[in-house]
Order: sequence, then structure tokens, then C-alpha cells
Amino acid sequence: MANEQDRQPARDPQDLERLLIARQWAGDIDGMVELFEPDAVIDGGEKDLTRGREAISALFAEIIATGRKFQRGEQRPAAINGDLALTSTRLPDGTITTEVARRQADGTWLWVIDRYSVAW
Repeated sequence: MANEQDRQPARDPQDLERLLIARQWAGDIDGMVELFEPDAVIDGGEKDLTRGREAISALFAEIIATGRKFQRGEQRPAAINGDLALTSTRLPDGTITTEVARRQADGTWLWVIDRYSVAW
């Protein structure tokens, strides 16, 4: 289980990546899923999008079962426009991720769209 600090909500869109990695390394699938809006989508490069928290939970369970660990990369500053933010990270292998986050009514941030890799 992730430590208490890692189970805090994202108060800045830049927090989402750090929290996701910490929770994944701790095997905290529920905590990972909590970083996404209920109807969020993940584009993992496959034919279909992973849509909704139930499907996202299953995806993360599969990833954790493989033993694969997410790696922290070089985060670009979030581009924030009102209640939306574009986040992106260059991972150690050169892959670039992009995500769209939305500010929630309580001021915290959740991802709405997550694209693992923008490389074609």
C-alpha cells in the first residue's frame, strides 16, 4: 500500500505522475485509478481505448501482474487553461506521454485522457 502522502489527492496537475508512479510501485491499483475521472480514457497504443475506471483498474492490474514498473521521467511544465491542463513526460526510454487533466470542484486534479506514447 502507498504511504499516506502518496494517497493524497493531486493539488496540482504536475502531482499526478508522481502519485501514479508511487502507487504503482506500491501495488496500489485502487489508488492509481483514483487519479482518473470516472469516465476517463487511456490510449495505450492498442486498437481500442481503455474507458472508465473499471477497465482502467483491470489494465493496471495486468501491468502490475507483469512486474513492470513505471519509471519517472522528465516532466514538462503543465500547460494550464482554466480547469484543463496538458501534462507530458519524456520517459527514460525516450517515449513521450501526454495527458489531459481537469480541475475538480474541490480544486484537486484528475486525468481525463492519458496517452502512453505520442510516438507513432
